[in-house]
Amino acid sequence: MSYVLHRDLATHLPTAVRGEGPYIIDSDGKRYLDGSGGPGVSCLGHSHAGVIQALREQAGKLAYGWTGFFTNEPMEALAQLLVELAPPASVSRACFVSSGSEAIEAALKLSRQFFIELGESERTQFVARRASYHGNTLGALGVSGHQMRRDTYEPMISASRFIAPCYPYRDQRAHETAEAYVARVADELEAAILELGPERVCAFLAEPIVGGTAGALVPVPGYFQRVRAICDRYGVLLILDEVFCGMGRTGTMYAFEQEGVAPDIVTVAKGLGAGYQPIAAMLASKKVVDAIENGSGKMRHGQTYMGHAIACATAYAVLRAIVDEELLANVQAMGDALERRLRANFGNHPHVGEIRGRGLMWSLELVKDRSTKEPFAPARRLHARVRNEAFRAGLLCYPGGGTADGESGDHILLAPPYNVEAHHLDELVEKLDAALTSALSQIDDRISSNRTPQS
Repeated sequence: MSYVLHRDLATHLPTAVRGEGPYIIDSDGKRYLDGSGGPGVSCLGHSHAGVIQALREQAGKLAYGWTGFFTNEPMEALAQLLVELAPPASVSRACFVSSGSEAIEAALKLSRQFFIELGESERTQFVARRASYHGNTLGALGVSGHQMRRDTYEPMISASRFIAPCYPYRDQRAHETAEAYVARVADELEAAILELGPERVCAFLAEPIVGGTAGALVPVPGYFQRVRAICDRYGVLLILDEVFCGMGRTGTMYAFEQEGVAPDIVTVAKGLGAGYQPIAAMLASKKVVDAIENGSGKMRHGQTYMGHAIACATAYAVLRAIVDEELLANVQAMGDALERRLRANFGNHPHVGEIRGRGLMWSLELVKDRSTKEPFAPARRLHARVRNEAFRAGLLCYPGGGTADGESGDHILLAPPYNVEAHHLDELVEKLDAALTSALSQIDDRISSNRTPQS
């Protein structure tokens, strides 16, 4: 009998006892290739010696000193490194919490305080996107546009205005150019701001590349530049949520680097601690920091474990490993290799509608009919079936439902570690192929699963 309140009380989970590179080993000795880093977390695999050593050394010196009394060396060093690794003049200060949800809460609060410091206290509204996810705390859920995740708590969470995501596979019209599509979906932001009243809007919040809710939605070139211009036009802050896609996952340290914009506030988490410690960060631009510094001088937010010394020392070691081992180059090379393998194996599959991603963040969107893009019925839970079959085969992948409209649609997200090797990718794709075939055989409302490999 377990005394843990597990996520699923009807499911008996195997016990993970050891990590070895990209593998997790359970108490029966079964090995699982971690093809998704859990939910995009384990970017260095599960046994990085340098990170483990840094954790041990810091635990032997100082575990915790409340940030109401002290700063600490690892926190100061980590903040400096994060700022130095960002594009010039993009971020200037960092605040460390314990999860991505907490980082989003801190970002929402900081954006509100920014306007209070400027004497614009009527700014209380947020605009976000459908098909987004920003965390499971109530404030973060309030700006998350994925209905399946909001449903249970809808009466308790604050209302936000939601606009279309940048989702060309489903939303770009026939014969619509990329430029026209970008203008149409980005301009929904301006329409929402004008409808709410520009003097009432705090911030627009978006993931540069959408993670778990829609499966590696990569923005069309120019989208975020247009969004940035709209925010600037109305004095609205731009908050970018890089909890999933940041810290090297897409081939650059920050995902926003590839979009040619800089945020006012950015959040990072999963790849920051790589699973070795729970840690997240909110980073603010000089403009935002200056408003606080020249006003009240105090950030009106705090949590017990902010700036935890062991967590910060561990995250510093993770970032040093990414830089010193030149893993961003490997993310780009292995990302290209993973894309080639996915397109060769699934490019002509009748139930794979789109293969999309960047770096080592890739997704297969699964459909009942490729020609119409019709999704499978939600009750079929195809994504969960694929996940279960992959798990049986010794592969961990990250499934998602509600991909198409918040209720229907399925995808499988892949996010292997940055130090993955080519033979791991071969194993990943082989096991995923077998899992998809097995999952499809369990449902009957489908077209034939026969297909030919793409050359």
